[in-house]
Amino acid sequence: MASAIFRSFQVHPFLLYPTTLLRRRNGVYHLTTKATQSQTDTPQRQPQTKVSTSSTQSKKLDKIPKNYEAIIGIETHVQLSTQTKAFCGCPYHYGSPPNSSICPICMGLPGALPVLNSKVIEFAVKLGLALNCNLAFNSKFDRKQYFYPDLPKGYQISQFDVPIASAGFLDVDIPVEFGGGHKRFGITRVHMEEDAGKLLHAENGNYSQVDLNRAGVPLLEIVSEPDMRNGIEAAEYAAELQRLVRYLGVSNGNMQEGSLRCDVNVSIRPIGQSKFGTKVEIKNLNSFSSVSRAIDFEISRQVQLHSQGQEDQIVQETRLWEEGSQRTITMRKKEGLADYRYFPEPDLPAVILSQEYVDDIIESLPELPEIKRRRYEQMGLSMQDVLFLANDKNIAEFFDATLAKGADPKLVANWIMSDIAAFMKNEKLTINEIKLTPEELSELIASIKGGTISGKIGKEVLFELLAKGGTVKDLIEKKDLVQIVDPNEIEKMVEKVIAENPKQVEQYRGGKTKLQGFFAGQVMKLSKGKANPGLLNRILLEKLNSKS
Repeated sequence: MASAIFRSFQVHPFLLYPTTLLRRRNGVYHLTTKATQSQTDTPQRQPQTKVSTSSTQSKKLDKIPKNYEAIIGIETHVQLSTQTKAFCGCPYHYGSPPNSSICPICMGLPGALPVLNSKVIEFAVKLGLALNCNLAFNSKFDRKQYFYPDLPKGYQISQFDVPIASAGFLDVDIPVEFGGGHKRFGITRVHMEEDAGKLLHAENGNYSQVDLNRAGVPLLEIVSEPDMRNGIEAAEYAAELQRLVRYLGVSNGNMQEGSLRCDVNVSIRPIGQSKFGTKVEIKNLNSFSSVSRAIDFEISRQVQLHSQGQEDQIVQETRLWEEGSQRTITMRKKEGLADYRYFPEPDLPAVILSQEYVDDIIESLPELPEIKRRRYEQMGLSMQDVLFLANDKNIAEFFDATLAKGADPKLVANWIMSDIAAFMKNEKLTINEIKLTPEELSELIASIKGGTISGKIGKEVLFELLAKGGTVKDLIEKKDLVQIVDPNEIEKMVEKVIAENPKQVEQYRGGKTKLQGFFAGQVMKLSKGKANPGLLNRILLEKLNSKS
């Protein structure tokens, strides 16, 4: 039906709308929009105010920001990991062939009526609770009108004046390398909405293709209060949101797939001024580092315009972050609320929550990153340990499972953050993909602590377990790795090494005491790494310092 309606629908190039074509190839619909230079729907680059990169100007910019304060807020779109879209039964899989997962509802065809996916409400309530928000037990959907080639209905189903969650906050731990400390950022609202499609632009810029697979995919938009003051705070806020949605299981949070997208609002004002400056929105931020760098650039750009008396050139607009040139450029003038012409969605009923429904979701919530970090701190772990372990839910679960077997928290943290992390990085594996289990890591630590094997042997056992699995006890038995703790046996090996190296013994007794390491290494080699290091060094020193 779709191909019959749109197969040859074309609009004269003198009109403002793009030429549209929907062709079917190999059972898949391909929607194409052709553009001409005279059309106005393609974002045009506006003349840029040049920001000088000379050393003199750079020095000025270093001094000027002390007189200004940046005001930063973030609108974050989180794509939900539901099996089907928000208002129809179409699945969504990242990377699927273009227009292979669409139907009359997500294409916005006349007469197609939406039906709300109940999982979207569940995920929205989960995130609202995790963000310490007040829930709206009676909310609704609205139509947000705007016209882009990738928005097939000509409007987006969203929430306007009654979002499902509002007035919350998110606590963030700033890493030590960025000054450390705890920050609390306000959350204005969390609301449900649907995603638009995606434009695929031709290299020559003459046309764009439209992929509607993403149209209708459920989103949660989280709007922060303007509480951030620099790029680092904003990036850490966004990273904590990613951590949170992954812990909750509502989204994979992958920025490279568009599952988590940040639009940053930046303005500046002179220190002491209560009124906000003109807000500029920045899009196209696909990593936390680009969030930080884009904000810092935009602050510098606006400060320089203020310092030159050109603050009237700072207009409410949407700008794009160009990764290559490391700057923001004008995309389009920013719409206001009146432009969206919101009105209640007539095809969907109100969303009414019961207390029992909310209580059940509260009971299902996992331990959240902030609570986990505080618990780890109480164990005596450093902030560096805490941030690493709590950053990934799976690593945190592995850590907790190892502790449950009675292992020492600091020792477990050291093993995970050093050798295990290095192995995962080299092999490109996650902690769920390694062969080592929490039980065996606990057993390994106990074997080293109890003197059954040495730390050096322990590392060999660890890498065997990581790559091939098995048990610590079986490996120790099979490879005869039990540590030598018999003083007489170690003494014989020490005497043998000393007897075979008279020149080094003479040099040691002549003052070159660093040679102790040489002798210890030779004994370890002789014992195949099984000699108890403490016992070995005590006996070695006695023999080397003996006058006989």
